[in-house]
Amino acid sequence: MNIPEGGEALTVARLDRRGTTSHETYTAGFYESGWDFTTRSILGKASRGGSEPGEVLATISRVKPKDHQAWFAAWTELGRQVASIAQYCADHGHRVSSARAFLRAANYLAVAVNAIDGLDGDTSELLPTFRAHRAAWQGFVSQTHWPAEPVSIPSAGTSMPGWFFRPDETGERRPTLVMNNGSDGSVSGLWCQGAEGALERGYNVLLFDGPGQQSMLFERGVPFRPDWENVLTPVVDFLGERGEVDDGKLAVYGISQGGYWVPRALAFEHRFAAAIADGGVVDVSRSWFANIPHTVLNDYRKGDKEKFDRNMAFAMKLPGARTTRQTWTFRARPYGAYGYSAVLDAVSDYVITPEIGAAISTPLLITDPDGDQFFPQSAELNAIVPGSTLLRFKQREGASYHNQPLARELTEQRVLDWLDETLAHDG
Repeated sequence: MNIPEGGEALTVARLDRRGTTSHETYTAGFYESGWDFTTRSILGKASRGGSEPGEVLATISRVKPKDHQAWFAAWTELGRQVASIAQYCADHGHRVSSARAFLRAANYLAVAVNAIDGLDGDTSELLPTFRAHRAAWQGFVSQTHWPAEPVSIPSAGTSMPGWFFRPDETGERRPTLVMNNGSDGSVSGLWCQGAEGALERGYNVLLFDGPGQQSMLFERGVPFRPDWENVLTPVVDFLGERGEVDDGKLAVYGISQGGYWVPRALAFEHRFAAAIADGGVVDVSRSWFANIPHTVLNDYRKGDKEKFDRNMAFAMKLPGARTTRQTWTFRARPYGAYGYSAVLDAVSDYVITPEIGAAISTPLLITDPDGDQFFPQSAELNAIVPGSTLLRFKQREGASYHNQPLARELTEQRVLDWLDETLAHDG
């Protein structure tokens, strides 16, 4: 068998870069931009085979800060390279190797998908890159040893794509965990953020794309919606028709902005026996308003939206506004709104009011990490949801920042143990 070669060997002298890096990387960061969180997140998927730390670190070592084209190209190249390895392994009957490589490739290409807005207006690579990512994910699904079934979930006159996984082929009725993504996460990422861990503990697992997420946005143009009960209720209806689902032990796990969607849905959909918000979100718009200068925002607050839009458009054209412009484009796309004030109007609908919180009766676990840089609102959600449980994660245990990116094993252990106990399940 001809195994693909790794290239020319380098000597120790050519590899050694001691003195140019620091043991304080955890707190100092990999980059001074959002790429730092991206790097932490992809590294955190390694414990579930969703990345290889050496591949990740070697890739970022070649990308200088603010070189957006190089960042996109590096992750695209890595993803396609690992996907080719996965296909080679599949062609030669190595299913385990193939599945693991396809999963890594899917996660690397997911990084590339999210990097496209860094190309400053050139979105021509969006669909090809997303489809390469999804092809790698499908490769994983076809090669993994976990029984997997692509499904279509009827919803509002259309359908949502999903994947139903089982621990084994017996068809036994089991507790089932619905994994609800955030604003820009991938299904391959969700696999590494609790899905496989739940399968190991004897749960069925459903992954799906909801409105504004992944294929629903990129291929169908369906935007987010704030009334997520109209998303999760069809999911519960769908699962209720499956014989292998114990509908008395149905749970839902929302990650990142899913920490808004899941609590919102729970106020109206009461058939879940347990729920997790990793972490909690009360007001999605808060981070949007916090990053707009008060002098500009005042016009929006006063209702002069035309002036606000004009001033925002001018500010976004300033030489130093590239990163802000890219971030806005990336974050605004899923809301299906056009114009700066229209986007703020849309995101302002994503709020868990005290009345909504009080209507939640499902046992709810809310993760609360040190230094959540996007939604530091977990304690606030805990305060308005009766009987909810706040689960703290600390920097000293390597579990700081949004969704504890470098502590996913610790997160999985604590969260899924809580779920086992709440559902009286022997996992």
